[in-house]
Amino acid sequence: MLILLTNDDGIYAPGLAAMHRQLTQLGDVYVVAPATEQSGVGHSITYLTPLTVKEVFQNERVAGGSDEQWGWAVEGSPADCVKIGITEFCPRQPDLVVSGINAGLNAGINVLYSGTVAAAIEGAFFGVTSVAVSLEYQQHFQFDKAAVLARQIVEQILANKGPEPQLYNLNIPTAALSGEAKVCVAAMSVAQYQSRFEKRHDPFGRPYYWLSGGRAPCTATRETDVSAIEKGMISVTPLDFDMTRQAALAQMEQWQFRLLPEQCGHGGSKI
Repeated sequence: MLILLTNDDGIYAPGLAAMHRQLTQLGDVYVVAPATEQSGVGHSITYLTPLTVKEVFQNERVAGGSDEQWGWAVEGSPADCVKIGITEFCPRQPDLVVSGINAGLNAGINVLYSGTVAAAIEGAFFGVTSVAVSLEYQQHFQFDKAAVLARQIVEQILANKGPEPQLYNLNIPTAALSGEAKVCVAAMSVAQYQSRFEKRHDPFGRPYYWLSGGRAPCTATRETDVSAIEKGMISVTPLDFDMTRQAALAQMEQWQFRLLPEQCGHGGSKI
C-alpha cells in the first residue's frame, strides 16, 4: 500500500511523526507537509507565486537522526502538499491519504476552516480514500497513543468501506486515550459558534482584536461529532466535498428566470 502523509502543523510536528510510525505498519509512507504551520488556512492553494519545496532528512528532524530521507517540506498550504505530493513525489497515485495528527480537534463547523481536513479533501479530489486525524488540545499531547488508535481505525475503515474512494474525518478526545476507547460514527455538527472579539491595546496604545467564544448549545436530535467527543468517544464522520443542496436544486430547476433588457437612454436618466 502506498500512503501519502501530510498535515497542517508543519513537517517537524510531533503528531506527524507519531502517525508516520504507525502507518509504516500498513505500507510505504511518503511525507509531503508544509514547511511551517498552516492551521486555519482552509482549502487555500498557491498559484500566483512559485511553490518552493525542500527535501528533508532524518538528521534535520531529530538530533542524532540518520541521513535517511524524511519527506518534502512545501512552502505552501496543506492542499498544496497533497496536490504536489500526488502529482510529483509519489511514484504512483497513493492508495490512501492521511492528514494529521492535528494538534487540536477539527469537529463541527471547524471542518470548514481546517487545513488538516482540506488536505484530506484534496486527496478525495484525486479519487483517493482520505482520512483527516485530529487530537483534542492538551498541554502535553499524547500523540503516540492517539496514533495507535488512529491506525487501528484507518485499518478498519479500509477493511469495511466499499470500492469507491471516501473521505473521513476522525477526531480523538483526550478521554479516549485512557481506558477503553469507543468509536462513534456521527454526523458533522452544524451548530453555530458564539464568536466574539475581545478588544485589547498593545504597549503603544493601539487597539487590536482577539477572536474568542465557544460553541453554542447543541440542539441536534442525533449524535454529532461534537456531542460524541463531549462524551469521550472518538468520532468518525464521512464527508463529501459536493456542496450542492440537492433538495433546493430540484426545486429551483422548476423556476423560470426572465431577464429584461436594460431600459436606459444614452443620455442618462431624466428628471
